[in-house]
Parts: sequence; structure tokens; C-alpha cells
Amino acid sequence: MGSLTLTDFADKIGDIMSAFSREFLRNQTIEYYKVKLTLPQCVILDMLAKNGELNMSDLSKSMGVTTAAMTGIVERLVRDGHVVRISDPADRRVIKIRLTAKGNKSVKMIHSHRRQMVIKLFSVLSLIERDEYLRLLSKIRDGIKG
Repeated sequence: MGSLTLTDFADKIGDIMSAFSREFLRNQTIEYYKVKLTLPQCVILDMLAKNGELNMSDLSKSMGVTTAAMTGIVERLVRDGHVVRISDPADRRVIKIRLTAKGNKSVKMIHSHRRQMVIKLFSVLSLIERDEYLRLLSKIRDGIKG
């Protein structure tokens, strides 16, 4: 493999990542279905779990959607009891979104499933190979961030 041109390397990586992504997403979708959530809703719950409460404009920017689109997604999460809206006493125009106990439980279930899936997928690698993979993936991520 060391003799691949950059173009051939890009093609091989594209094929492998596409297959990997399909399998990963297929498994995740099964878990989302169990908790009756869509992928965008799960992404929002994950962001809230990592950041605490966020306002609608921050959620919209991070997802790359309009505030109106985000309002619809959040409305369904509120309706289903995963999040609550909180008014900012300093500025009534600002609405913050926070996870509920049900939302936290859903996030934990999804993370647990993802963890088990990653363990299964990467069990074919040795500890040294997993460490190297993680090191390289982190280096690529850091390069993307700029």
C-alpha cells in the first residue's frame, strides 16, 4: 500500500470510509429508532449533553440550519420531553434549551450503544493498531480544525 499515489490513496480511503460510515450510521439509526429520535435530534441532544444549556442561535449555527428550522426540531424534542426551553431573565428574546432527565437518559443510551459498536468494530485491531489509528485520526482532525 505504501506505493499508492495520492489519487489512488484518496480513492481507497473514500471507499473504505464510505463503507465504514454506512455501517456505523446503519447501527446508529437502529438505536435512534429505539429512542424515537432523528439524527439531527440526536446531534442536538449530544451538543446539549456536552455544553449544558445552549441558545437557539448557537444550536442553529452549529447545525448549519436557520433558526426557524431549529425551532421545529427543538419543538419536537420539547413535545417528547427530551428538552425544555428556558427564558433568559436578562434578555427575554433569548431562549435557552436544556436537557431533561429523559433527554439525559436517551443520550446515555445512545452513547452506550455507540461505545459497544466501536468496541465491536475495532476488536479486529491490536491495542497498538488502535492506538496508532487514534493518533492518526486525531492528527487529521487537528489538521481540519486548522
